[in-house]
Amino acid sequence: MLKHKSYTVEEAKKKLENYCAYQERCHQDVRQKLQSMHMIPEAIDQTMGHLIKHNYLNEERFSKAYVRGKLRQKYWGKNRLTLELKKRDVSKHNIKSALDEINEQEYNDIFEKLVEKRINQLKEPNKLKRKKKLVDYLLYRGWESFLVYNKVNELIP
Repeated sequence: MLKHKSYTVEEAKKKLENYCAYQERCHQDVRQKLQSMHMIPEAIDQTMGHLIKHNYLNEERFSKAYVRGKLRQKYWGKNRLTLELKKRDVSKHNIKSALDEINEQEYNDIFEKLVEKRINQLKEPNKLKRKKKLVDYLLYRGWESFLVYNKVNELIP
């Protein structure tokens, strides 16, 4: 039989305070962490309440940091950002407020940079296949289809 360490509520609070202080977390991540620590539901709720009350856990702050980070690091578009936040059970209100924080100029600059980088990587001689590869790549990254198709038709007529 496997023996797993059991935690008191106070130990769990300390451990999760450090976990949340290290980087922004969503409620789902913290709940999963507590479950992996084999905490009972009452202790999970108590710990979550403590973390929220002491501002270690803030879903709005998480969603804004997540959107900023993934946009600037992974060059994800709004569709992908929305999808990933929904997977983490972030509320529609928090998703909308995080997406509203995106600077349109920065968003367009990142899109242009990504298109430029990708088009230089494509070695496909067939124009239609090159177009399809570029479109698929950009849509997978979550960029809006109207942006993608306008740009691709402009670059590969």
